[in-house]
Amino acid sequence: MSWIQESKLKWYETLAVNVLKCGSIPKHVAFIMDGNRRFANKSGVKKIEGHSKGFDKLTEVLHWCLLLGVNEVTVYAFSIENFRRSEEEVDQLMSLAREKFKRLLEEKDKLNEHGISIRVIGNIGLLPADLQKLVVESMESTKSNTEAVLNIAFSYTSREEMTHAVREVAWGVQEDLLKIDDITEDLIQKCLYTRHSLQPDLLIRTSGEVRLSDFLLWQTTCCTLYFTPVLWPEFSIWDLCRSILHYQKNLPVLEKALKNSCDGRRQPISENMDRIEKFLSQMEVKESRTRNQILTQA
Repeated sequence: MSWIQESKLKWYETLAVNVLKCGSIPKHVAFIMDGNRRFANKSGVKKIEGHSKGFDKLTEVLHWCLLLGVNEVTVYAFSIENFRRSEEEVDQLMSLAREKFKRLLEEKDKLNEHGISIRVIGNIGLLPADLQKLVVESMESTKSNTEAVLNIAFSYTSREEMTHAVREVAWGVQEDLLKIDDITEDLIQKCLYTRHSLQPDLLIRTSGEVRLSDFLLWQTTCCTLYFTPVLWPEFSIWDLCRSILHYQKNLPVLEKALKNSCDGRRQPISENMDRIEKFLSQMEVKESRTRNQILTQA
């Protein structure tokens, strides 16, 4: 299935969307797309077919988000912990990922036409070499787009992300780009995989589980959480509308929490912002070199 859905809503679905848009719409929504394997068991099909249905649902949900005016979406596609699953299932998931990223590259003109930027967050060095290349090519081909952003958390856990950020800071100190006094929460946040993104306003988890499973733990400290028993492949526009309504009902509490967080946790300002900016620039150069190495590998 295409990454870009063009399907139209029924008139009453359009009405519901327009009513919701009279209120505040979250700028950034994150999804833990849980329930693909349970859907497969329920439907009497192979696990990989459940994962394939999950991707089809993702493209549908992205279309609904664009209609609602959600500018950024982050999805938990593959956890580092998932490498512990059976070799057969992991191999099938990698094959499915290859197929979908190849399709993405085939449709890059359509993505660019809609202004959608694809970012893959996670430790892609753990992926097979050919898949790493597809991932980097997908990001590079859409990096100039600014209308909407899809972050795909692939080979990701929040603990690994924070560990990576700390290693970046340690590298900066080792290279004499940073001083110990430069290290603040704000600096560490600028070293996360999500540093170019807004913090999520709303996180939705399907399948009835009520945990975050090591997903965006740093970024969701002031975020509305919505848990639904619906399995991801069965997620409907009505489920999305209910989650947005939940966000709108809880917005006053969220805004108060954000204000208290900002007022109570002001970060010390480094005496040398030029030094920090130089470090961040060098970090970007280092990561760019890594991406170029992946693109040029045989």
